[in-house]
Amino acid sequence: MHGESRYTYLWLPVSLLFFVAAVMAGLKYGSVALSVPELFDILLHPQDAGLKSTVVWQLRLPRVALATLVGMSLSVSGTVFQAVLRNPLADPYLLGVSGGAALGAVLALTFFSIQSYAVPVLAFSGALLALLLVYLVARAHQAATHTLILAGVMVGSLCTAVLMFLLLYSPSDPMRSALFWLTGNLSRTEAGWLPYAAAVCAGVVLLLWARASLLDVFTQGEDVAADLGVDIGRERLLLLAGAGLLVAVAVALAGLVGFVGLVVPHAARLMWGAGHARLIPAAAIAGAGFLVAADVLARTLLAPAEVPVGVITALVGAPFFLYLLRLRGR
Repeated sequence: MHGESRYTYLWLPVSLLFFVAAVMAGLKYGSVALSVPELFDILLHPQDAGLKSTVVWQLRLPRVALATLVGMSLSVSGTVFQAVLRNPLADPYLLGVSGGAALGAVLALTFFSIQSYAVPVLAFSGALLALLLVYLVARAHQAATHTLILAGVMVGSLCTAVLMFLLLYSPSDPMRSALFWLTGNLSRTEAGWLPYAAAVCAGVVLLLWARASLLDVFTQGEDVAADLGVDIGRERLLLLAGAGLLVAVAVALAGLVGFVGLVVPHAARLMWGAGHARLIPAAAIAGAGFLVAADVLARTLLAPAEVPVGVITALVGAPFFLYLLRLRGR
């Protein structure tokens, strides 16, 4: 325990510095060039008017906040899914939540493209309905782990089939918007949604963090949990519902951003250890910094054009995950 504590303390300042550096890069880089002194002057004098101040406070800062929120939500939800399902390959999209959110968003883009509120509202509703359907299907088998995974795959496949049908027969403009949204997008969310989404996600993350010891028990197996008097069915439902709610908010705001909830929990576990009292905040910090940094690359890699942030996370996350698989194989 003593060595593990020193290991933890070593990575805490590193993770925080990485997050701060990613945030500063997100505020500094973009189509409008800013020097470091100019950026600090703008941050210290928010009342000043001007183009650069407007760019920082009204465009870049909300986008960095969105990336922080989405990265945190996906990473924490992935941590919970991997613990509850005892599956290192579990990610936030395993239970069909992403398929439901994607279907809801494409329905909004197809039929309500003028209303900006329709996409996040229907995406959020679709994610929650998909999660509810998975639970109803699995409840007949006492919501066993393997049944939850199979039900999630089934619901996700069904949503994907309907989604492909809609994309095939949709007009060209909604289809282009849908394809951009399906690859992850941090540029089109209304800033007015952020305070409400942040309040929901912060509350859910704190509740999941409070159940850290229970997550530790789940990683030991259901038999161990049952011997300790844990109501497995009820607690699994509550934990999965909380993680699913985080995914629903993230997908509703930013579309399908892959690999964050799969790779970041693994990296955080390597650095901080497996205890969830440390792992949940570690995943939150690392996921937030990772997605902010990925968004900086998405905005600057092919500037003035913008690459969907989901493409960047896949290009970074897939090789890293293959490396993790190689380590596990050894």
